[in-house]
Amino acid sequence: MRFATFLHGGRQQSGVVVEDKVHPFEVPAELGEFIEAGEGTLRSAAEEALAGTTPLPLADVRLLPPLQPPTVRDFVTFERHVEGMARGHGDTVPEEWYAAPTFYFTNPYAVIGAHDDVPVPPGCERFDFELEVAAVIGKSGRDLSPDQAREHIIGYTILNDWSARDLQSREMKVRLGPAKGKDSATTLGPWLVTADELEPHRTADGFLDLHLTVEVNGETVGQDSLANMSWTFEEMTAYASRGTWVRPGDVLGSGTCGNGGCLAELWGRHHILEPPPLAPSDTVTMTVQGIGSISNTVIEGVPPIPVPRARHRH
Repeated sequence: MRFATFLHGGRQQSGVVVEDKVHPFEVPAELGEFIEAGEGTLRSAAEEALAGTTPLPLADVRLLPPLQPPTVRDFVTFERHVEGMARGHGDTVPEEWYAAPTFYFTNPYAVIGAHDDVPVPPGCERFDFELEVAAVIGKSGRDLSPDQAREHIIGYTILNDWSARDLQSREMKVRLGPAKGKDSATTLGPWLVTADELEPHRTADGFLDLHLTVEVNGETVGQDSLANMSWTFEEMTAYASRGTWVRPGDVLGSGTCGNGGCLAELWGRHHILEPPPLAPSDTVTMTVQGIGSISNTVIEGVPPIPVPRARHRH
């Protein structure tokens, strides 16, 4: 099943998507509340909506992020992406990358919808996209095994981790971050696809073989398969739960795919800013087999409000 959150007539609603229509839930609750109540409750709400509410054409609604996640962990699981990024600095994939599925926490307050405009972050001159798929947690757990973790993933959505590369590069020299380089926007959408819908695409070794593409202004820039991840979502979930909790609504991003899943990877391989950084009026469209498409247009941002340099104390 596919579940969306949307605006219609100035009212925020959630519902179940069938073909080109969305059936609003009869109960006016956020999708995250249904997820927290349990998958059985979510499916019952969907069945009631399909039987009892008037469907709305998707063309008549504004899609919002499917849910407002309490946390967003963004992993880095595609070796080709890591290799391309490292090449830009004259490096190779660090040995530490192979040891465990590394992630960072990004800003849950910055999620935006499938077709929302994206302002250039203040002070950014090298704006970039990142093509990813995200798993959404449906049931609480901690210290999970990968086998146990499968029962804790309720579904998947597309994730675009918008990145201010120049800001990111500077701040990570402090050996902390990323911070403002990843703080301005993360697209989630167009909806949440339940895990069972994607099971036919699962490979023998546990990966989801979904085709991924990204276009800028209608021109294909990158494409890959989700099966080229080096860890499964279940393994990522198990690692995320080590010594702590994962809870309903938590989002776990796959990290950027290889083969042009972001501009910075291509810059690293070509040693030139080609294709150029994103600029106002550029439209980035991402499509994932079995899930759908998102498309956001870059717009002018605001200038940065100055803050002083550090005061020397010795």
